[in-house]
Amino acid sequence: MKILVETERLILRELEYTDENDLFEMDSDPEVHLYIENNPVKSIDEISKVIEIIKGQYKENGMARWAVVDKLTNEFIGWSGLKYFNQPLNNHHHFYELGFRFKKKHWGKGFATDSSTAILDYGFANLNVDKIFAITNPENVNSKKVLSKLGFNFQETFDYEGVPTDWFELKKTTWENKKPNR
Repeated sequence: MKILVETERLILRELEYTDENDLFEMDSDPEVHLYIENNPVKSIDEISKVIEIIKGQYKENGMARWAVVDKLTNEFIGWSGLKYFNQPLNNHHHFYELGFRFKKKHWGKGFATDSSTAILDYGFANLNVDKIFAITNPENVNSKKVLSKLGFNFQETFDYEGVPTDWFELKKTTWENKKPNR
């Protein structure tokens, strides 16, 4: 197990094939996917393919989504991380996007903010970027609250494959001057 970052409550590590069942539990839940194309996974094979893609992103980009594990219980509770986009999205090219997803039973416990804080620290310190972006469904109030706590600024709503999507930006200077309380 390659631990990448730790917080007071969490371990962030690379996703492994042994996470398949936990990922399936999370990504087969329709409520978890309500604002993510509303398309929950239907098989472990789909999860295996996702893990394979993410492992490829680790090799290609040095960064991707990381497993988030509760230190107290050693339970996989979700994932959080930076995805590198080398294809254009909303008139941006070659950028990192913050994302997070958690099992429903772990919503509202501050894990998204906690893990994302650690990831943003890591990203700005190690990836030589001046900005990190985030996208979310305009109706996903809870994700928007997390992004606001982290210091992201809403930029615009754009069309992402026929779906209105909110675009957020966090500048490194903003992050360095206004980190959220831990």
